[in-house]
Amino acid sequence: MSYTLVIANRNYSSWSLRGWFAAKLSGAPFREEILQLVGHGRNAHWRDRTPSGLVPALHDGPTVVWDSMAIAEYLAERHPGMWPADPVARAWARSITAEMHSSFAALRGEMTMCVRERLDVRPWSAPLAADIARVEEIWNESRRRHGAGGPYLCGALSIADAFYAPVAFRFQTYLVTPAGAAGEYLKTLLAHPFLREWEAAAIAETAIIEADEPRVLYRDKLARRG
Repeated sequence: MSYTLVIANRNYSSWSLRGWFAAKLSGAPFREEILQLVGHGRNAHWRDRTPSGLVPALHDGPTVVWDSMAIAEYLAERHPGMWPADPVARAWARSITAEMHSSFAALRGEMTMCVRERLDVRPWSAPLAADIARVEEIWNESRRRHGAGGPYLCGALSIADAFYAPVAFRFQTYLVTPAGAAGEYLKTLLAHPFLREWEAAAIAETAIIEADEPRVLYRDKLARRG
């Protein structure tokens, strides 16, 4: 069995990272096909590789699966161990994964993923501060409830960690330092070989997309600081 995973620029594409992390977690071999981001939104010229015009998309022979959540579930049906084995922990993992998939608009909009960058843009807006606090709460509560079996959100590495991996890069970029077990989890996730591999490839990229560059998005705010 061999898949092809269609992704975009590693430095910027948080959704690509989720699909890629899930594919790595499955343990199955896969080939990467990288498309270049062009602005925001759907890319009509990608439609032959991804029906939505968005990444990621997984090709399994004639079957095409798109959207990171659908890809994760498709892989989990075929490769055991991607969700926690315990039904209570599995329900929790699915819930926090779905929350990340559907929520956190301020975090996505105000802290674009730019793996190579480091800067502090505080004070944060009230919606962004609320999103950061909610992530910290999820991480601390996950570790408290389900962390006995390993250092990740529900013990062993799972799809839940795949969906919070872009948040780990965002927190690293914008110098967010969660308190308690959440802070230790952030360090552990960033040190995982999957994220180290993605980070190295992202840093090696040369493409610049100004719409996702923090120093462009926050140019006026940074200028006022002098």
